[in-house]
Amino acid sequence: MSGLVGQGVARVDGRAKVTGAARYAADQEVPGVLHGVLVMSTIARGEVLEIDRRAALAYPGVVAVYTHADMPRLNLPGFPYNRPFIPLQDTRVHHQGQPVAYVVAGTLEQAQEAANLVKVRYQAEDPVARVADALDEAFVPDDFRGRPNELGRGDAAAAFQQAAVRIDQTYSSPMHHHNPIEPHTTTAVWEDDGTLTLYESTQGVVFARNTVQIAFDRPQGSVRVVSPYLGGGFGAKGPTYPHTLLTAAAARLCGRPVKLVLSRAQMYTSNGHRAEYRHHLRLGATRQGALTAIVSASTAQVTRVDENIYNGSDSTLRLYACPNVHARQMGVRLDLPTSSYMRSPETTAHFGLETAMDELSYELGIDPVELRIRNHTEVDQQPDPPVPYADKRLLECYRAAAEAFGWARRNPRPGTTRDGDEYVGWGMATETHTHGVIPSQAHLTIGPGGRATLRAATQEIGTGTYTVLTQIVAEGLGMPLGHVTTLLGDTAYPDASLSAGSSTMPSVAAPAAEAAAKAREAVIALAVADPRSPLHGVPAKEVVAEDGRLFARGDRDRRDTYRAVMTRHGRSVEVTGDKQNTTPGHSFGAVFLEVRIQPTLGRLRVTRVVTAHDLGRVLNRRTARGQVIGGVMWGLGFALMEQTMVDPNTARVVNPNLSTYLVPVCADAPSVEALFVERPEPDAELAGIRGFGETPGTGVPAAIGNAIYHAIGRRLRDVPFTQDKLL
Repeated sequence: MSGLVGQGVARVDGRAKVTGAARYAADQEVPGVLHGVLVMSTIARGEVLEIDRRAALAYPGVVAVYTHADMPRLNLPGFPYNRPFIPLQDTRVHHQGQPVAYVVAGTLEQAQEAANLVKVRYQAEDPVARVADALDEAFVPDDFRGRPNELGRGDAAAAFQQAAVRIDQTYSSPMHHHNPIEPHTTTAVWEDDGTLTLYESTQGVVFARNTVQIAFDRPQGSVRVVSPYLGGGFGAKGPTYPHTLLTAAAARLCGRPVKLVLSRAQMYTSNGHRAEYRHHLRLGATRQGALTAIVSASTAQVTRVDENIYNGSDSTLRLYACPNVHARQMGVRLDLPTSSYMRSPETTAHFGLETAMDELSYELGIDPVELRIRNHTEVDQQPDPPVPYADKRLLECYRAAAEAFGWARRNPRPGTTRDGDEYVGWGMATETHTHGVIPSQAHLTIGPGGRATLRAATQEIGTGTYTVLTQIVAEGLGMPLGHVTTLLGDTAYPDASLSAGSSTMPSVAAPAAEAAAKAREAVIALAVADPRSPLHGVPAKEVVAEDGRLFARGDRDRRDTYRAVMTRHGRSVEVTGDKQNTTPGHSFGAVFLEVRIQPTLGRLRVTRVVTAHDLGRVLNRRTARGQVIGGVMWGLGFALMEQTMVDPNTARVVNPNLSTYLVPVCADAPSVEALFVERPEPDAELAGIRGFGETPGTGVPAAIGNAIYHAIGRRLRDVPFTQDKLL
């Protein structure tokens, strides 16, 4: 074995990306392609009375303008299609920015100009756009994907009333949007035999394929989805959205391939978002800091036709030892687009929990880290009966990060640490996130030239999937990294996990490792059975593979190579792995950070961050550290600047662009030190891998708020923590 797994190997797709050789969905060249542009509704609630498309149809280059009158009737797919309706099937308008017409033309510019010429007459109704305007109508929705919206244990209300120390506060966050660099795009190509190929920017090619097959009532195998690279997704490209179905329908109607690329503004109403969220949280504890009650009541934006709540309360229910817990998740029906998963969806509730824990630590006079240690649990208390966590190392994360940060030097009194004209604050928070496991397969071929190719219908969303899978296969085969090629993002390959829910590596790593082991054994079997091989007659179990060579364990002069064995064999070796040795679970960690606040201007900087995470086994240190940096920046945006603003009168998003929807840039980036608490003896079968990508962002917003309180003695509970709130 080569020991490649765990090393900080550079990205195998890095050169292709920086040189422009990587072909994203919209880069695919399709002969004869037409261009589509959506016409969006300008009201948030009501009916379409009339669509005048005469001027648009007369515009040069326009092929068609489709409306509800001539779009084919499609089947409504279930999850992961992320709408309770398909646009252009009837006249009802559910939100501002809903597609009401689809223009197809020879060039993008022609389609854009024609879209501006489509005139729509509406019968508008008054919308409701803010949670605060409908709080009295909050309700507990039905279960979503098997998850109840009200759960508990013990008698939390009574325990809170009897608690010696109580925290009773409300925490809130606004609507957020994903904003990946690459916009959503679909190119639909129908063949004469009725098969459909979609070049799609999606986090789940298999999910997208299945959704489209249902919508168009097509048999299995009749739809192929191709997505070799993604320019980010963050959940926005996990479910399937209307633009995909509408583009496929338009291409079928006009008999030509059609490409659609959403504008940045259209992405704010077409592809989900993090819902506006309010969290009323009550903690009860003993004077020694033991939690006795957690009472959580959250309220999130839903729609009149979709009552799903995507922001779970997992950490509230599970993270700390507490005998009495009650969590109620409520919805408020608004006239806005349907929300969706957004990177680390539990962060909304976790922000409140970790801020309240900090408030409790000050109320008790107990160090924030010590308070968390006193309430640590090795048991997942929510299942009935409770289930012990497998190899949980959160306590080690606290210790490692606190020591590296220098937490012991912290003056606990708020507002007492200064450097020049700046107040300095230190804060921390626990980090946690669930990870899923989706049954997956990986197909491995070793060709006559002795090189290996892995194929799996998962995706490269930017996290390093190409690289890590290549490492796993190269190590399993005992081959140089450059002798392995990984191909992803195509439903022509074996079904595999979507890139969401921190599920990719827990789902796909083991099948890739199993395929590599099978292929190695198959080639060794060929060698020892071949009279022409120097290894002929050696017991197969006595042959080892290193750096593309096969050696007899007891006599390294008896050697062969993959290339020589496969050249003599003359045919490829093909195997498939489908082993799953990881179960769904949780990743844990801790984040410690420093803020500096200039009081005259209220200017705040996050200057230093130290994290420690328990992710089972680190598969690539470089990509894992990249996930930490990305999570820190994601949490920084959540805490300090990101907010989607909606006009309360029209329910229209008023900042649908990156000039007024602010996201962190390089100048905002602090120093980040990423520590990993690993298993002492990583196993060869890659058991116990934990999904990790979303964990590093979960605690950062609360840690920033906690550091602000330590710096200036002012507790902020409503993100973003903007200058006006600091002043």
